[in-house]
Order: sequence, then C-alpha cells, then structure tokens
Amino acid sequence: MNRFFISDLHLGHKNILTFKRDDGAPLRAFSDVDEMHAVIVDRWNAVVRNRDTVVVLGDVVIGRWGFQYLKAMRGRKILVKGNHDIFKLKDYAEHFEDVRAYDVKNGVIYSHVPVHPHSMGRFGINVHGHLHQRQVLVDENDPSSIDPRYFNVSVERVDYTPIALEDLKKTVEARGGFWGFKNGNGPQVM
Repeated sequence: MNRFFISDLHLGHKNILTFKRDDGAPLRAFSDVDEMHAVIVDRWNAVVRNRDTVVVLGDVVIGRWGFQYLKAMRGRKILVKGNHDIFKLKDYAEHFEDVRAYDVKNGVIYSHVPVHPHSMGRFGINVHGHLHQRQVLVDENDPSSIDPRYFNVSVERVDYTPIALEDLKKTVEARGGFWGFKNGNGPQVM
C-alpha cells in the first residue's frame, strides 16, 4: 500500500481552461473539460491501486457534477479541504474516507493553502496546493529562489499525477528541504 498526494483537481470547472500562467500561456492546455477530466483520471489510475491512499490537498470539485469523476479514481481517498471545497460534508463523505482541515505527520504539515512562514516553527516541510503552477519563493522577485520548506502538489506542478510519499520525500530532501519535526518537537507516526 502506498500513500500519494495531489491538489487542485478542479473537477467540474470548465472555466479553468481560460486561466492563464504568468507568461500568458494557458494554465491547463486542454481542448475541453472532458479531455482535462480524462487526463486526470487516467494519470491517477496509472499510479494508484485500490489499496493505496490518496490525500487530496483541496479544491477537488468546483462544479457539483465533478463528483462523478471521483468514482472512477482508484484508492482510498482523504480530503484536506481547500477554499473551493464548499459543499456539505455529506457530498464529500460519499467519496472520501476522511475530510480534514489540515494534517500533520512526522513533522510535515499538509494543507491546502501554504502555511505562513512564521507559523512553520517546528515543521520541516509544508506540502500544499492552492498555488497551481506557482511555488513559494524566498524572494518574490527571484523565481529561482524556491523556499525548500514548501512543496506544491497542485496538478500543474505534478503533471496531473499523484506523487508517492517516498518520491515526495526524496524530492524535498534533494531540494534542500528537511523532512521531520525540527528539534525533535512532536510525535513520529509510522
């Protein structure tokens, strides 16, 4: 059994195809929303098996009709709610084993919106979504100054494919990030 992470699926959100990146290119270069849904479901199912767990870090469904795609996606699902997850809990409970505001495991805080830098204190890393193609920077004027305390798993950053926990950890450490509680502050969960 593996654990995966992804964010900002925006299922049922036709208008997202009109959103632009900073350079003017389309945020999501799909011909239509059906193609977007097909790519998301196909890439999810290419890596996730039925016994795996996928933690979706928010903004899973924008249009209520987007819930139908979750039925085709393998694995046990946990939702960390995002700013667009506005429906009643019962709507999510049909598709997710658990719905949370955030999660903390082994010194990592999982959230939709990045945690404010002053609140990172004891956490080595914040795995988040919300920023789509962007990343948290140390210097807003230097796009290469990626803050190693943050890792964005929005679909645009992970090629529409859930990222496995072990791959996430290796990537964070390769970028100079720290996986775990700082100063041993907090429980270790296996």
